[in-house]
Amino acid sequence: MEKDQNQKTTSGLELERIKETWAGLALTAAARGRIEAAEPILAERELAAALRETTESRQLLEKFGTPPLVSLEGMEQILLIAEKGDMLTPEQLEQVEAALSAVRRMQDYLVRGQQYQIPLAYYGENLQPLGEIREQIHQQIRSGQVEDHATRELFDLRCQIQRTQEKRKEKAESILRTHKECMSDSFCAMRGGHLCVPVKREYKFRISGSVIDKSSTGNTLFIEPVAVQKYEEELSLLLIQEDNEVRRILYTLTAMIGEQLEAFRENSRIMERLDYAFSKGKLSMEWDCVAPVINTERRIRLVGARHPLMDQAVAVPLDFWLGEDITEKASSQFTSEDGGGCSETYRGVVITGPNTGGKTVALKTVALCCMLAQWGLHVPCREAWVCMNSQYLCDIGDGQNLAENLSTFSAHITNVLAILGRVNNESLVIMDELGSGTDPTEGMGIAIAILEALRESGCLFLVTTHYPEVKEYAARTEGVTNARMTFDQESLQPLYRMVIGEAGASCALAIAERLGMPQSMLDIAKKAAYGRITEGHASGDLETGLEEGSYMKGLEKGKEESETREGQNGTILPAQISHGPRIQRDSPSARQKDLSHKFQRGDSVMLCPDHKIGIVCAPVNDKGYLRVQLPDRKIWINHKRVKLHVAADRLYPEGYDFSIVFDTVENRKKRHDMERKYMGDVIIKGEE
Repeated sequence: MEKDQNQKTTSGLELERIKETWAGLALTAAARGRIEAAEPILAERELAAALRETTESRQLLEKFGTPPLVSLEGMEQILLIAEKGDMLTPEQLEQVEAALSAVRRMQDYLVRGQQYQIPLAYYGENLQPLGEIREQIHQQIRSGQVEDHATRELFDLRCQIQRTQEKRKEKAESILRTHKECMSDSFCAMRGGHLCVPVKREYKFRISGSVIDKSSTGNTLFIEPVAVQKYEEELSLLLIQEDNEVRRILYTLTAMIGEQLEAFRENSRIMERLDYAFSKGKLSMEWDCVAPVINTERRIRLVGARHPLMDQAVAVPLDFWLGEDITEKASSQFTSEDGGGCSETYRGVVITGPNTGGKTVALKTVALCCMLAQWGLHVPCREAWVCMNSQYLCDIGDGQNLAENLSTFSAHITNVLAILGRVNNESLVIMDELGSGTDPTEGMGIAIAILEALRESGCLFLVTTHYPEVKEYAARTEGVTNARMTFDQESLQPLYRMVIGEAGASCALAIAERLGMPQSMLDIAKKAAYGRITEGHASGDLETGLEEGSYMKGLEKGKEESETREGQNGTILPAQISHGPRIQRDSPSARQKDLSHKFQRGDSVMLCPDHKIGIVCAPVNDKGYLRVQLPDRKIWINHKRVKLHVAADRLYPEGYDFSIVFDTVENRKKRHDMERKYMGDVIIKGEE
């Protein structure tokens, strides 16, 4: 239900097209599934890790090109067959060899990245190419068949089979030549797996043997001569022996795979994760993106932002800022030429300007850049500072639905009420054409009421409108500001640039005039709109004749009423807005992960990639290293290169004296003597 609601409130952002583009860069079904299920990440640490992964994958792509990733589809079914102890076919074994070859190539690719200290490249240490299995399959399986030289026994059997087949054929041809007058044809034929000679019906008693088949007319009988039958029996025995040897080889290879099931599955998991990581890097390069700086202080700053689905050669970059304390906390970072900082704290922006001026594209660009960043992706900007949002709530498009009996206005209000029911101070709200679809006067009032509810919820919001009263509301209300999309008054062409802090004109009459509306109709429109016809109306310098502050008085009165009574028909009042998910912020103490419990003293562990076995002397320290006893020495090693082999509680009884394992004989003797008597100045050397 929650997921369906999220899809409904983000339906106008074209997220499906973005995910479709992103999924097209992935090779495995698992990676494409993760992409389709992508949601904004709410945990700060998890988001930081996802963005680092995107950055690292792009670094590898830029330095070494496309990685040798392949889809490992069908591998799990093969592993299940091996796990059950059944026999894999030669074709399936060749698929295993191809997968292991891909793992080896991927490991070689990542090893090259380690020289640049790119953390993602160290995933190669966890890949296991299993060279022995790959080499055995390569030597014994070829073109979907078991190779003749797979074993000496198989080679000898196939040589014998070939010689026996040649002798059988020679014997049959000899009979064919000797009894030429009895034959209906001059060559032998295979019938039911038997080599036969074609004998005329009237001479069937001249050739001793078994009748295997006859022609459609019945005039020719296919007889297997007695002299050929002894070779047939010998051949059948050899074929049984060959089949047994082939099966023995296939079962042996299958058993080798069955012994390494976990290694195969770990390889698949790592390859799928790498595929997902590199799909993010490929998308970053394709859209010419940058890594965003993430914050939880409700600040957004985009420099040179582009809509990801628009042609880069056509899209006009957008500069945008929103949020608290921008000038005080980040003015040194924001270097845009247009409006390089703001002197007030703004949490809402009302965008105005002419139709086709780019208002809706600007809304979508801001929302998509924020959402891409919170998916762990880079954003199509020159620079980007993005805050984490617990929800993205959008009302874009007319939403008209005849099946549900929803008009444009009804659809807008239904969606807006759903948004107000979920919004909180960590939400980002996007609304297009606020208050449209109904009577202009009432629509204006509803638009202002919605803006006031959003402002009191504490969320960040961007809306577009054409109402002059809404522009005046934004100019007079704390925390809200106007923005306009620029427009060339002479050519009447939109410039698609946003100027924050200024209100824009719709220029509807000027655009209508440019598009060919007759002057008589324009005069009527001007008189109906403004009560008189004046020069300059077409240029956009129009006086609205509003009484200053008149709507503000009504707004204050509405606020007083909302505090004393509940909304009718389930209407959500500002005081009731406290719903929705919350961002999970990391506490300073949680940023340093405690790893001391990961391994215990006495645990048997495996060291990668050498697969050496050792015993833990000391657990993981605060730097992530643990002490391991090898057969000839003790070493310090990073916990990421160590896998648990057998836990200590399975190897040793409770209360076991580990000094037997880790201490020298000399030290143990000294401790034993000290327990019995006073030893004076005896020194026991600790571990090096």
